[in-house]
Amino acid sequence: MLRFTHCLAAAAALLATACSRPAPTAGGPTPIRFATDWRAEAEQGGFYEALANGEYARRGLAVTIVPGGPGVNVPQLVASGAVEMGVGSNSFIVMNLAAEHVPVRAVAAFMQKDPQVLMAHPDAGIRSLADMKGHPILLADASVSAFWVWLKAKYGFTDSQVRKYTFNNGPFLADERLVQQGYLTSEPYTLEKEAHVKPAVFLLADEGYPGYAGMVLAPDKLIAANPAAVRAFVQASAAGWRAYLHGDPAPGDRLILKDNPEMTPDVLAQAREKMRAYDIVDSGDAKTLGLGAMSDARWATFFKVASEMGVYPKTLDDKRAYTLQFVQQAKP
Repeated sequence: MLRFTHCLAAAAALLATACSRPAPTAGGPTPIRFATDWRAEAEQGGFYEALANGEYARRGLAVTIVPGGPGVNVPQLVASGAVEMGVGSNSFIVMNLAAEHVPVRAVAAFMQKDPQVLMAHPDAGIRSLADMKGHPILLADASVSAFWVWLKAKYGFTDSQVRKYTFNNGPFLADERLVQQGYLTSEPYTLEKEAHVKPAVFLLADEGYPGYAGMVLAPDKLIAANPAAVRAFVQASAAGWRAYLHGDPAPGDRLILKDNPEMTPDVLAQAREKMRAYDIVDSGDAKTLGLGAMSDARWATFFKVASEMGVYPKTLDDKRAYTLQFVQQAKP
């Protein structure tokens, strides 16, 4: 599934719902409405685990997770004040906020590797991303201005390869030459389970794609007014992610299944296994700085690629997209 959304009508509906919550009692826990970028799933498991285990409550936060879905624009919800914090799906979304002078930035990144993948048919003779040059590739519209930029820069792919992806696996299954985008924890399993096709899966991050995912977004206003609450949220979320991936995930799973009745335990289990096997959460900056960590060097690498391809002006101050003041203390 894709974590790029732009439908303002759906965002407005969620905004209205989020704004309907009563005001907090003076002197009580700090209320944090946290908007996710999709319906409840394992890719948000650390946040649900932190809520279920009381990690937020122990740090003086009253957290409500506001599930996303098709058409929900999380940055808009955060910028408008409809929610206090939210998920930043990928580095392009975060850098776009800086380019558009929106006073919202990333304060942590709980996926050191973006789970974005490209999938090919097992018998198509594709053994690497480079082998996809010349093949038609099914991409959603938002992907063309995101990770496709990196693929063109690194492998010489051309826009003539792009075919429109409508989140339907039918075209991919019907044509063995086609390559299709997906999410490591979602589409490969769906294809194998429902169509009995085990695709060749290529994780962009393992080929050098420098973007983060699963970031926490906070408005500058909250960062300035209540940095302790932001720090507490990052620390609690780090504890939640550690427990969800390396402890007992049952508490988080129960909340996920409650928020999303269409989710199933087998999908949650395979997604967790994929996140562990591919070091989605534990690798990169997290190895030395703790879960949720980010670094200037990593952001600079991402910005260099994107700006050289003309996505952003080279004069843009990329440090406006994020702050490191909380992740250096991300270890709970």
